[in-house]
Amino acid sequence: MPPIVTSADIDRPAAEVFAYATDPARFSEWQKGVVDGHMDSPANGAQALAIGAKCVTTRRIGGANRPSTSELVQIDPPKAWAVRGTDGPIRATVNVLVEPLTASSSRLTISVDFTGHGIGKILVPLMVRREARKEMPENMAALKQRMEHS
Repeated sequence: MPPIVTSADIDRPAAEVFAYATDPARFSEWQKGVVDGHMDSPANGAQALAIGAKCVTTRRIGGANRPSTSELVQIDPPKAWAVRGTDGPIRATVNVLVEPLTASSSRLTISVDFTGHGIGKILVPLMVRREARKEMPENMAALKQRMEHS
């Protein structure tokens, strides 16, 4: 199945949009169900994020907090960022693209796809994709609202 894609034009410069949309510590401010997030140290020990760094996101699912780990597979600030899930029955691949429209506005596009492992092979087509299709526009609207009115 094709990825689920959502875009929004945001009245903020590309660098600000990129920094906010790709900071796991801020995910809970605009993503439904996220209760915590952080980047683990980069794989190469450097201060700056690099390919291979781990992104840990904790979501509230079915009344319990469930952490999931993704690996940073692309980083090109302030333009592109991507992670690929590495654990759990439902693994997301998330691609973020920020395109400057003017010096003070940008277009943010987020693409999400899922791979099921074990029970996830059943859950992805039955529930996960449907829920993501519903939540992604709501999440994008929340991100836009926060960025433009903060």
